[in-house]
Amino acid sequence: MKLEINDMLFRVEKPARYLGNELNSFHKEVNDHTIRYAFSFPDVYEIGMSHLGMQILYHLLNKEEDVYCERVFAPAVDMEEEMRKNNIPLFALESREPVKSFDFLGFTLQYELSYTNILNMLQLAGIPVLSEARGEEYPIVMVGGPCAYNPEPIADFVDMVILGEAEEVILEVIKLYREMKAKDFNKRRFFERAASIDGVYIPSLYEVSYKADGTIEAISPINDKAPQKVTKRIISNLDESFYPEEIIVPYLNIVHDRVMLEIFRGCTRGCRFCQAGMIYRPIREKSVDRLAELTGKLLASTGYEEISLASLSTSDYSKLNEIVRHLIDEYEKDRVGVSLPSLRLDNFTFELIQEIQKVRKTGLTFAPEAGSQRLRDVINKGLTEADLINAVDKAFNLGWSTVKLYFMISLPTETFEDLDGIQDLANKVVDEYYKVDKENRGKGLTVTVSASTFVPKPFTPFQWEPQNNLETIYEKQKYLVGKLKRKGITFNYHDAKTSYLEAVFARGDRRLSKVLVQALNEGCKFDGWQEHFNFNKWMSIFEATGVDPDFYTARQRSYDEVLPWDHIDVGVTKDFLIRESEKAQKAELTRDCRTNCSGCGINQGFLGGIC
Repeated sequence: MKLEINDMLFRVEKPARYLGNELNSFHKEVNDHTIRYAFSFPDVYEIGMSHLGMQILYHLLNKEEDVYCERVFAPAVDMEEEMRKNNIPLFALESREPVKSFDFLGFTLQYELSYTNILNMLQLAGIPVLSEARGEEYPIVMVGGPCAYNPEPIADFVDMVILGEAEEVILEVIKLYREMKAKDFNKRRFFERAASIDGVYIPSLYEVSYKADGTIEAISPINDKAPQKVTKRIISNLDESFYPEEIIVPYLNIVHDRVMLEIFRGCTRGCRFCQAGMIYRPIREKSVDRLAELTGKLLASTGYEEISLASLSTSDYSKLNEIVRHLIDEYEKDRVGVSLPSLRLDNFTFELIQEIQKVRKTGLTFAPEAGSQRLRDVINKGLTEADLINAVDKAFNLGWSTVKLYFMISLPTETFEDLDGIQDLANKVVDEYYKVDKENRGKGLTVTVSASTFVPKPFTPFQWEPQNNLETIYEKQKYLVGKLKRKGITFNYHDAKTSYLEAVFARGDRRLSKVLVQALNEGCKFDGWQEHFNFNKWMSIFEATGVDPDFYTARQRSYDEVLPWDHIDVGVTKDFLIRESEKAQKAELTRDCRTNCSGCGINQGFLGGIC
């Protein structure tokens, strides 16, 4: 049944969010054999449409003749009010049909503070939020993405978890579903069989027991079909794996409104705070020929005039100069620009910066992460002050005048001397600008210093570390505000309260499900948006449910404690993480994996050879 929403669209902001007829979107005839899949992003359209993973899986699934994948986004608050007022359930954009009748409802977990949106979307769809309450008539609720590596806080709400890269495993799940749907389908039997697929975790097939002190005693399978440890999936050859040759072009401006060209996956740097650098190992590159082929097809099918080379650390791509020069030579005449996010200071070359500015000059972003060399060694950043100064010197001499510097505060072992280093670096960047002759430098210097708050994440060497309490974080933020008062420098910092809540759910266990249910009942949603986030309400919810959030954030965990994610295998061993944790305490560096194997374990069970 196609829902009628046209009258509602006149009463909401940005009605284009809900139209669903964009260029390169799919529209299919549905019959009894069609498998309906709703790819759901638990945030508004502009955020979700910027997610590369959605574009990949949307087009991958729609290449299957009997699969119809549609998109679902969290309706903005004004649209949700209209939907509830008019009894309109959550619907998919393409068909405008209720997702309650679909076979699968798949959510991507990019951010812990989107969990309340997931529950709200289920409720809006008319689907029971607890998986145990969903009978055969409801869709199978599936999740994946980086936060899925610790899915325990939402384990009671989801049926299936996809661990790792989904391009292959999701098709295997669909194949199994297709086979079983043709016979006498039963969810329980489907989950038991799906549990044997590498990369599939079925939370209902496991139970968690706790010790008297609140820590976990064990996480155990309660079904002989469920493995003791669930392993992530990786794509071994990116040249041969699926990548869309067309992407959906939105009607309105989105966060990343350009062609996103994924050049490699993984990272070899080993920053100790960085979850992505651990869970996405090993590094795998696309060839220049494949990238060139994809670029031509994507530009032709979309009409975009900018290409973003996407990866965790773009300047670590081994053939970056070659691909950038190709893109400039091939598309400069069409005024197609190239943007390079995630640049590393230590390999930011003069030649490359000249190539980039041929078409379009944008601001430059660098991430020293810490102010002092000691703390950069603690986190294994592997950068020096000289790297930063050399990079900005070249940039200013080429006419750049806008630079962003990203730092993280409240890192393990941090002192106020480390914070002084942030001021020193920012001042030296400004000084470097004024060393350039007036006729050569750009006008209007802007050095933006941003400070986020450290959140200890699973599968990192810092997963055992406590997070600074809010009072300490506030003190450090105030200290930096006082230090960074100089013409040309702008300082901003991330809200500490959202970082606190992020840490709770990043390192939480199944006992947090009752907190999320209570939060849903009290109207919490869009918690990642400052205008909707209500910290005092969250603290009241924790108190009402008898859950102490500090148990998950403020506690130093021992190496032998059973962690909520210990039954998940990402390929990086706990022994390696412990070694890295110990080296951090001594401020010892670990070399880049490209130059020396660090023995993380990924080349054993996952590759069976050299990375």
